[in-house]
Amino acid sequence: MTVYLRNTTRRHHLNLRGISRATRTLLAATGRPQASLSLSFVGDAAIRRLNREYRGKDRSTDVLSFSAGKNPQELLGDIVISLDAAERQAAAYAASLDAEVRRLLIHGLAHLLGHDHQRPAEAARMRAEERRLAGAIGLKWPYEPGAAGG
Repeated sequence: MTVYLRNTTRRHHLNLRGISRATRTLLAATGRPQASLSLSFVGDAAIRRLNREYRGKDRSTDVLSFSAGKNPQELLGDIVISLDAAERQAAAYAASLDAEVRRLLIHGLAHLLGHDHQRPAEAARMRAEERRLAGAIGLKWPYEPGAAGG
């Protein structure tokens, strides 16, 4: 298992070792302990470009997930997190930036695992999986259902 981490922002400093450990724990909790994952931290402008190019939505967002396939022995996919959005959301939720980054990591990972939140039943299953994964890394899940997007 390899976790590829990249922080392209200068304004935001993260504990990348801690995030890498949490990512490894999350992958094990999903039953894919040998999978690798790419995790990039960017600003609003970069994530807006990606959102426009890959989803046709010309606006920034908090997290994007790009699946690389279904083989757990290989790269599971890429997760891109906007640290600008994470910082705003953390302040709105009275959470730390670290907690919000981990929440977005879990949300992105749930998408890579095939979960979605387009319909109520799907959203409920996704929330349950997110809470389960949060428990695996000891993350308090302080958010109300539907309070955070992604």
